[in-house]
Amino acid sequence: MLYTIENDRLTVTASSLGAQLWSIRAGDGTEYLWQGDPAYWGDRALTLFPYVARLWQGRYEMDGETHSLPIHGFAPTSEFALAEKTDSRMVLTLASSEETYAQYLRHFVFRVIYALEGSTLKVAYEVENRDERTMYFGLGGHPGFNVPLEKGLRFEDYRLRFGAACQPVRVGFSEDCFVNGEDAPFPLEDGCVLPLAHSLFDDDAIVLRDMAREVTLEAPGGARSVTVAFPDMPYLGIWHRPKTDAPYVCIEPWRSLPARRGETAVLERQADLVHLAPGETYVNRWRIAIR
Repeated sequence: MLYTIENDRLTVTASSLGAQLWSIRAGDGTEYLWQGDPAYWGDRALTLFPYVARLWQGRYEMDGETHSLPIHGFAPTSEFALAEKTDSRMVLTLASSEETYAQYLRHFVFRVIYALEGSTLKVAYEVENRDERTMYFGLGGHPGFNVPLEKGLRFEDYRLRFGAACQPVRVGFSEDCFVNGEDAPFPLEDGCVLPLAHSLFDDDAIVLRDMAREVTLEAPGGARSVTVAFPDMPYLGIWHRPKTDAPYVCIEPWRSLPARRGETAVLERQADLVHLAPGETYVNRWRIAIR
């Protein structure tokens, strides 16, 4: 099921399957969100929960027991219920069930809230712990944006410009996309600019930490851009399908990292996960601004 909110600037559609954004269109009809061409990547803007990216051999340990989760957890393949809706706001909700409990032994409610304010789409993730035990989880966004956004421009005309000068560190990943501990400086042009090139992604995603928590996809001199701001997300993934000429880029705010290569993740010991006490609610807000 698809649900739409709109104002005088933007029309935004999301799917009940995975609470995935389906479309972000400006008033002139320009589509900013990647539209899921399966030749490159069939998704559009995944919601990641209760784990970000990969677990070693698909398995993790919690409460002294071993369980399995797919990449990015079960949220992308779960049906969310529409809990609230107005013209410019919607709330999609996933409550724990027998199916989720078989993979993740906690009772919870996970809400994804989309709200329009001018030319900005505000996103909020709320996790309510309805269990008698502490929850350990990660979450994040995985939106893809069309590149180019205007006729006459090429992918290579675009850049990612961070909101402030910074000295990011690239999180070390193995060839099969697990954390390997080999973090390294990732210098930016003028301290804030990453020019886009398809070859950037030949070794899969670029995952950064210690960067400014706002980044703009733009072409110098162009009329259209996208800014993603993620004040409460300490990691940023940047990706398109490796070794292709894919006409999009994903700008992915993450709360946590994947598992380490060769190690079964013990959730209680993974420091970058959210540790949420019984009865408490965790909230993380980020936003997408369109120009």
